[in-house]
Amino acid sequence: MSITAAEIARAADLLHDVVAPTPLEYSRWLSDLVGGDVFLKCENLQRTGSFKLRGAYVRMARLSKKERALGVVAASAGNHAQGVALAAQLLGIKATVFMPHGAPIPKEKATRAYGAEIRFVGTSIDDCLIAARAFEAETGAILIHPFDHRDIVAGQATTGLEIVEQCPQVRTVVVPTGGGGLIAGIALAMQRDGMPIEVVGVQAKGAAAYPASLAAGMPVQLDKMATMADGIAVGLPGTVPFAAIQQYVSGVLTVDEDSLSKALLLVLERAKLVVEPAGAAAVAAVLDDPKRFKPPLVVVLSGGNIDPLLLMRVIRHGMAAAGRYLSLRVRIPDTPGGLATLLGRLAEVDANIIEVLHERISETLSLDEVEVALQLETRGEDHRERVLASLSTNGYTYTLN
Repeated sequence: MSITAAEIARAADLLHDVVAPTPLEYSRWLSDLVGGDVFLKCENLQRTGSFKLRGAYVRMARLSKKERALGVVAASAGNHAQGVALAAQLLGIKATVFMPHGAPIPKEKATRAYGAEIRFVGTSIDDCLIAARAFEAETGAILIHPFDHRDIVAGQATTGLEIVEQCPQVRTVVVPTGGGGLIAGIALAMQRDGMPIEVVGVQAKGAAAYPASLAAGMPVQLDKMATMADGIAVGLPGTVPFAAIQQYVSGVLTVDEDSLSKALLLVLERAKLVVEPAGAAAVAAVLDDPKRFKPPLVVVLSGGNIDPLLLMRVIRHGMAAAGRYLSLRVRIPDTPGGLATLLGRLAEVDANIIEVLHERISETLSLDEVEVALQLETRGEDHRERVLASLSTNGYTYTLN
């Protein structure tokens, strides 16, 4: 049976004093691309840094006194972990969370700070779910699934209620999608008579379980996953959200790693908002095909929990993908002034030098050559190509890193 409007309304009542409505920010730069109004739904600014607290609290607040005494267990790469940990703290419940090895350090530290016990297992959320279910069977602790439960979906649906209230004229909502709890909830909340609203999901290409599952008419397990967007790296859709997505979501798009990193960089630069790669997935889809979406458009930023070291790498990746960062090695003559001449040529084409490494010894170099490793800042794809063309015109041999 589909989750009802009454269930979603009761979830909103439970969350009234727990979560604050997140801002809906107008985005001029995306509006210009789309050709109509675009707004950012900033769930990255929610308590714990993502939407996950909504579903976790609703699920746990509805546990009986006896169930609460048994404690709860969860599986998460970090955002659901924090939601469960904070909900457990607020409700006085003991929480154990299974996280994959390599989970982002800030997410781990925040989960511990809310009082949860963390255990590391495997390399994916699916591995953690197996361990969490075994822990549930062994101890009696209640599994708080990250997406596959009616109460979880009802809680996430309150995001959709806020969107409708903040932007009554909305025609399209684009949502980062992993297991499907958030997009299923939003789609259910969007069912209003006389006002068709298209809901579109977005997954990372390296972890896109929904397109094949929807084509098959049932959840289909991915054999492998590889993406920087750990928050939406889920190999098997949940049965509860899958049913709602089948009925109410118009489609699930995919975006590659370059698009994710470019989107994260642009959200940081243009909107002054920090998001994680998963949180930027919906923006990436809009950047890939801005005319695909009918405005007024709401783009959900689902999370903002990112390791600063990963943020540095993603920014650099995003700059490279946008033609604004160039890393290469150039061979120059081993003569006085050789390096100065190369740097002068780069200055002539306005390439900003970030880093230079001068290497004299290598088995691949002849005796009269040295190699210079360069990291350059460029202004975009056209400028990047002009820099490379200038090097070739002036007789330099280079390799891109």
